[in-house]
Amino acid sequence: MTQLQSPPLSARLAAIAQRFGIGKSPRRILERASQLHLPFQPLPCPQDSIWWQAGPPLERLVELPRGALSGPVQEDKAEAHEVLVGVVRRHEHSLERFDLRQVDGLCGNDLAPTPFPNFEEYLAGLPSRQVRIISYKDFIKAISLPLPRFLAGAAISLSRASWRHKRVFWNGDQHPEAFAASIAYARLRELEATLPAELTDYHLDSDGLDRLHERFHALALPVQAWSDPAFMGLLLDSRIPYSRLTLLRHPGAPEFILLPKKHADATALGEGLRLAGAPDVVKYLQALG
Repeated sequence: MTQLQSPPLSARLAAIAQRFGIGKSPRRILERASQLHLPFQPLPCPQDSIWWQAGPPLERLVELPRGALSGPVQEDKAEAHEVLVGVVRRHEHSLERFDLRQVDGLCGNDLAPTPFPNFEEYLAGLPSRQVRIISYKDFIKAISLPLPRFLAGAAISLSRASWRHKRVFWNGDQHPEAFAASIAYARLRELEATLPAELTDYHLDSDGLDRLHERFHALALPVQAWSDPAFMGLLLDSRIPYSRLTLLRHPGAPEFILLPKKHADATALGEGLRLAGAPDVVKYLQALG
């Protein structure tokens, strides 16, 4: 059986140029960009982890500071900012009764914690245990460390995100072991533990993602791109409008470049980078949503 072969690069470039109405000068940009050799890497999938930081910090987009974007032209950055802040939506819920046994996540303050899938494995993985619960009295003592007003019925602050599979995270960062041990004990003993809750819900907005896709090439570039002579020469010599965003937090994380599709040279660069291997940020976000 004859295998179908991909068309040669020249044919693919010609097809892209025709589809986007790219002229002779932008086509040269398309060709040069498609031949860039940069260490592109896939964007990270969220880990199945109790730690909020193990997921991409997309919640930052809701209140993204204007200064978070860099680029040569203020108007381009303002337009990119306007679109980006609509990608993620936030909703606040006040709940009269929330079963704490549903909580299985911690916000904490460690940027690179070990990815445990649940509180039970987190506790089992601790080198030494500071909190042990064998009675209801121990439970009250332990849960009153992270939640000093537990017995008074004070509301708990929680977060949830669609890209974290609706896992519920406690927003506190004090006494995480005591909190995890208390919840694990309540689940084990089928002990009802309810409190009022202030729940912050984040979700990726399909209309916001559509607007991002319609107006920009949003691509992930390795940090090495910004010191690569071939890429920087292409970007600056052609005076291509762009906005640059650092969002991901792990070491060596790629940065996002937003290229306005209304500009022929920016469209050519975006399509060329995609051919060279740059991950598509919109497709990545759509998969998470």
